[in-house]
Amino acid sequence: MFTGLIQAVGSVAATERRHGDLRMRLQAGGLDTSDIQQGESIAVSGVCLTVVEFDAQGFSADLSNETLSLTTLGALPPGAPVNLERALRFGDRLGGHLVAGHVDGIGQVEWRKPDARSERWRFRAPPALARYIADKGSIAVDGVSLTVNAADESGFEVNLVPHTIQHTAFHALADGDAVNLEVDMVARYLERLSLGNRS
Repeated sequence: MFTGLIQAVGSVAATERRHGDLRMRLQAGGLDTSDIQQGESIAVSGVCLTVVEFDAQGFSADLSNETLSLTTLGALPPGAPVNLERALRFGDRLGGHLVAGHVDGIGQVEWRKPDARSERWRFRAPPALARYIADKGSIAVDGVSLTVNAADESGFEVNLVPHTIQHTAFHALADGDAVNLEVDMVARYLERLSLGNRS
């Protein structure tokens, strides 16, 4: 489980095809790796990955075909920046919202424009996900916990303050770029409960 508060911006160091799926090596950037453990979970641009190898500079993780089909990670070239967050520990502050690291699908940057010192961004979302996105609700975009300003059947808008842009991989995104989306898990469970009550 994660909070959506990015701890460091790392980068893709290398990828290696392995028997039909992928192993990815990641540079840790400023992420504290002093007590990293094999088998622990790290969110990489919103995708919960399991550490299989590590050293002082970074770590490696295996990406299944499911992960490759539902996220942007498999398309990232070496050098691409990624948002990094280690898993939430009991006693940590929950400053964002509960993020599972289970990406629901891929969205797209539609536009961005200045809004005082912030920037207003619009993301396109698949219709199957847009139904779970609500005004003033929470959403994780590339692992970043954001508050939705406005939502409709094709996407949503958020405001990004300068700190968020500067300290995440958002600074490298442009119109048309793909992003990982994870909708608020509460919305999904409420729908599931609602469907169960109808049967």
